Formats: sequence, C-alpha cells, structure tokens
Amino acid sequence: MNEFASIFAALSKVLRKHAAGMSIRTDEPGHLYVELPPASPKGKPRFFGAVQTKKSYVSYHLMPVYEDPGLLAGTSDALRKRMQGKSCFNFSTGDPQLFKELDALTGRCAAAAR
Repeated sequence: MNEFASIFAALSKVLRKHAAGMSIRTDEPGHLYVELPPASPKGKPRFFGAVQTKKSYVSYHLMPVYEDPGLLAGTSDALRKRMQGKSCFNFSTGDPQLFKELDALTGRCAAAAR
C-alpha cells in the first residue's frame, strides 16, 4: 500500500466513525463523500465531509468548520498548518497524532451538525 492509500484509509476510517445517521454518497478508491440528511422533508442532503486523494496530497473536507469556525477552538497549530481554505486539511504524510486530533474535531462537528 502506498503512502497516499494509507493516509486515505486512515482518514476514511475517521470520517466513517462519525457518519452514523448520515449517508455515504460516494465510496470508491480515493473518494469518500458523506452527506447529512435533509433538514426538511423536501430539502436536499447537506454536505458533511469528504476524503479525496489528489495528485500530491490527501484532502479531508469538513463542512461544519466552514459554517461554524468556533468548532476549531482548541485546535493545535500543527493541525491548523494543514488547513487549506476554511474547511479542508491536506496531508502528504501520515501523522497519527494529527489524525487523532482530527477524529476529535470530526466528532464535535458531527454533534453540532445533527
């Protein structure tokens, strides 16, 4: 397994762990996309998060931090350095400590989104 496949597997595990009550729209090698149920019976599903393998990194998208930046309170500088934009974290190497922190952040986001 190459480095990006290993990173994708680890980050996918984190996202899946917190996806209870959500639906997985895309689940294929290099791309996992998770949606929240619609807010109303006629509404559309809402984007929650995704993991995608890109050319030079693996990205972890977490939409609740875009909608509520306060969810990032207490986030380490090391994880913030991985941010690109307001809701995406990029990894070109595996980092179990940062993945653990991202797991806790994803849990906070899942609780806030429900």
